[in-house]
Amino acid sequence: MPPFRLLAGAKNGNVLIDGDRIVCLGDPSSFEIPADAERIDCSGATISPGFCNAHVHFFERKWWNARAIDVADLRVQLEDFTRFGVTWVFDLSSAWENTSIVRERIERGEVAGPRILSTGEGMVAPGSLPPPMVMAVMGLAPVSLAEIADAQQAARATRGLLDAGVDGVKVFLSSNSGHEIFDERALQAVVDETHAAGKPLFAHPNTGDDVLAALRAGVDVIAHTTPRSGPWCDDILDAARARRTALIPTLALWKQLLRHDRASVQSQTITVAVEQLRAWREAGGIVIFGTDYGAVGADPGDEYELMMRAGMTTDEIVASMTSAPADFFAQTDRGRIAPGYDADLAVLDEPLGNVRMTLRKGRVIYKHTNRGSYNCPDEGRGP
Repeated sequence: MPPFRLLAGAKNGNVLIDGDRIVCLGDPSSFEIPADAERIDCSGATISPGFCNAHVHFFERKWWNARAIDVADLRVQLEDFTRFGVTWVFDLSSAWENTSIVRERIERGEVAGPRILSTGEGMVAPGSLPPPMVMAVMGLAPVSLAEIADAQQAARATRGLLDAGVDGVKVFLSSNSGHEIFDERALQAVVDETHAAGKPLFAHPNTGDDVLAALRAGVDVIAHTTPRSGPWCDDILDAARARRTALIPTLALWKQLLRHDRASVQSQTITVAVEQLRAWREAGGIVIFGTDYGAVGADPGDEYELMMRAGMTTDEIVASMTSAPADFFAQTDRGRIAPGYDADLAVLDEPLGNVRMTLRKGRVIYKHTNRGSYNCPDEGRGP
């Protein structure tokens, strides 16, 4: 690969890349272009920092036994991210050993894909897990989640995950039925251990009470809205104002989960979720983009649309996928187009529009062709 690449002709300026880093951006007359630079035509496009999907799961059967997945299959599966401009993801509960193999195969250049951060296996209250048959029907690979009864178990399980090398920790605060609730003192123990290691803690809520408990305990990220619990109360919104906590709204998830219900039920539930996001934003809460990929499909279009319904502008949604997660998760070399930053980029027809190509570390890892097919020109050339 040439040491220099110039993304030329974009509406928001040209970008010069040296290896895996951005060197210059702007009008080409404002900086020197090396004679041997490879020029990549981006005429009429918009160049954006690569997107982050901060709520995905590698728990479907298609990811299982990751070492044995054929490269062709793995490439197609990873295009669920790269064809939408996603260059990094946060996996919020899957089998850590298996997911780390997917990550290793990407990082050594065997196959093109996003950077993967992961919490490994999430923690649950005793009795929260659905039966194995239900998991199989849902398309999930077998995985064992720690069932936590008290603070001592919580601290031990958290330290075990952190020692294994996870990038964060995930807690499921209640079961889907709401009958099994994660112990308050156990949650505090997870918060303390996770923060002592300098890692973020994610919480999956099912009710407004779950959200409030998470906020009071010091959880970093609320991983869903909770439309079944109705509008969020003032206590939740006051806590959102007072704490540096982020929300991943996953609005389109409710459309997927309620697809078997009457249209009126779907509409009412989604409207509540949209209004929860609106209220969170108005309270000054941080919003980070995530779809719950694995539970929903790859296309983020519905999520964009519903976030707009909640009052978010295109620029705000883009920020929720770029600068906001980079700042929140202390990824200091990504999330912006600036000299010295990682050359992880998405080239789009327009902001949130069709992705022409995706680059990671300065390499094209996805390209949309005129025939509608996809390729990864730099795949297999090493990290």
